[in-house]
Amino acid sequence: MPPFALITGASRGIGRELARELARRGYGLLLVARSAADLAELCTELRTLGQVPVEYLPLDLTSPNAAARVAEWATEQAAGRLAVLVNNAGFGLWGRFADLSAAEQLNMLQLNMLVPVALTHALLPQLRAAPRAYVLNVASTAAYQAVPTLALYAASKAFLLTFSRGLRYELLGTSVSVSCLSPGATSTDFADRAGMNPELQQTSARFAMKPAEVARIGVAGLLAGEAEIIPGVLNKVSARLTGVVPKALTEKIAAGLYEKHLK
Repeated sequence: MPPFALITGASRGIGRELARELARRGYGLLLVARSAADLAELCTELRTLGQVPVEYLPLDLTSPNAAARVAEWATEQAAGRLAVLVNNAGFGLWGRFADLSAAEQLNMLQLNMLVPVALTHALLPQLRAAPRAYVLNVASTAAYQAVPTLALYAASKAFLLTFSRGLRYELLGTSVSVSCLSPGATSTDFADRAGMNPELQQTSARFAMKPAEVARIGVAGLLAGEAEIIPGVLNKVSARLTGVVPKALTEKIAAGLYEKHLK
């Protein structure tokens, strides 16, 4: 039997393509998302594509005890062969902090930060039992700077990046490698879910990468043991520049890109 990869937010976008890429590489798949219909459709495709076992669990990861439920299910399905955890589930909200719903923003923070922490903690014992195992946390190039009108989204991804690096160091010398994937604009439903207006979505689409390419680069970097994976030359350059350009300037540039589209 093959090793298994568990992917959250697997029904669409980057998560769906990560599942396809890992199936091609011979991993059995455990897929988690809210939509049972989308997961069932993907499972049918992947069983044919990779000729590997594929199972799915429809679940709202922000529900109480979700991490424990996933860990129990993974134990049942993988039978000691869990080798990859991909924390991909998450979303963004666009707009000024004071104008957005507090409840929805807190829900976003829970899914983007607390869920990956809880799942990683719950599944780490299974991963450490594997001869070689990997954790991939999916962040964003927004993790590298403050972004006005995406303030909490960027902050949540910065948390995920820092958590990934800290955990990676703690696990040096073990069988588990931790990586953080930080895509830039990608052709998914992120912008629509975030509530961005059509003009901003069109601007973002001009620079967007295909999710399949992001997934290919992400999985290759993960299996190579890279700490930080930033797909695309432009994304790499912009992320690195934030380390040397004054923060006030990067924030002004980001505000110029996003705030002008607010009504």
